[in-house]
Amino acid sequence: MPKSGPLPVDPIAEAKRQWTAHGWTDAAPGMSAVTSIIRAQQLMLARIDAALKPFGLSFARYEMLRLLGFTREGRMPMASAIARLQVHPTSVTNTVDRLVRDGFVERRPHPVDGRAAMLVLTASGRDLVERATLALNEQVFAEPGLSAEDTAELVAIIARLRKDAGDFAEPRPLPDPL
Repeated sequence: MPKSGPLPVDPIAEAKRQWTAHGWTDAAPGMSAVTSIIRAQQLMLARIDAALKPFGLSFARYEMLRLLGFTREGRMPMASAIARLQVHPTSVTNTVDRLVRDGFVERRPHPVDGRAAMLVLTASGRDLVERATLALNEQVFAEPGLSAEDTAELVAIIARLRKDAGDFAEPRPLPDPL
């Protein structure tokens, strides 16, 4: 359904008002925060999808290609990709299957663990992810819709939320060089 323009009222603010009116005052701010984050994700994903559409990529396929593109040799064990992408193994397998089918990634035997698979970025996969990254940088990431200060503050707030939820641990300090 095409969007006809801005709504005359913020539906999340109205939901918060309704929460309060129904006696759920203690939960109203949290409901507003959660709903706001989900709506912001929808807005951002719409921009990402529009930028990636010319490349025939979903964000999941892009993330896998970008992850492989960041490695020194364009390869990593499937288990490492699953851990780093923080999604269900079945989702990663389905994403990899489509990338393999399209010739952007190859599955190869792990050099040490016979039960494991290595994911290898092909030349066409590397070319595609570089072009898609340029488009995302230009159309989404360089101007996310917030000021630089708001962007930094939002990232810090969400990082605290993620850390407190057990999403990651603070890195250990590196020893001073000798």
